[in-house]
Amino acid sequence: MRKFVGDQLVVATHNQGKLEEIADLLSPYNIRLTSNADHSLPEPDETETTFAGNARIKAHAAAKATGLPALADDSGITIDALNGAPGVYTADWAETPDGRDFVAAMTRANAELDAVDAPFPRKAQFNCTFVLAWPDGHDEVFPGQMSGQIVWPMRGDQGHGYDPIFQPDGYRQTFGEMDRWEKNKISHRADAFAKLKACFG
Repeated sequence: MRKFVGDQLVVATHNQGKLEEIADLLSPYNIRLTSNADHSLPEPDETETTFAGNARIKAHAAAKATGLPALADDSGITIDALNGAPGVYTADWAETPDGRDFVAAMTRANAELDAVDAPFPRKAQFNCTFVLAWPDGHDEVFPGQMSGQIVWPMRGDQGHGYDPIFQPDGYRQTFGEMDRWEKNKISHRADAFAKLKACFG
């Protein structure tokens, strides 16, 4: 595994919430973080069909454009009874003519589960894959996952995305009901980061 050296890292995202969560995870390492927005970088087209593939696209695009190491993640929810959907299309399900609407996306997920008469508990996983890429083209890949179930109706107004309908295994609260920073300690992103941090050791 290649170690990260230096004190600057580009987080290849325009998502402020994701940037804040990653900044919190990396806070012990005294690294100056910038984001795609700081470098006026566009969002590259995510044309792969896996979380790792799309994270690679984002990380390598940022590393190449800035000449700095770049960290990207691709994340989403997979629902067993929907054959793993929405998966890499998790955010796409929220796209509307007026912007992203995750209430609509969660409503769609529940409707599709009802349509296939999915049994309870309705198993699902939140997935996150980190890719750390260097300007020379090298990368390291770190997958993470949190298993749980889809619940309805939506519960909680914390977090983002599909958090209000995802209840992680071993907990009675949804991610949407948990304190954001407490969730950050147990989430799929935390699982991936536990592997990633070996690069910073």
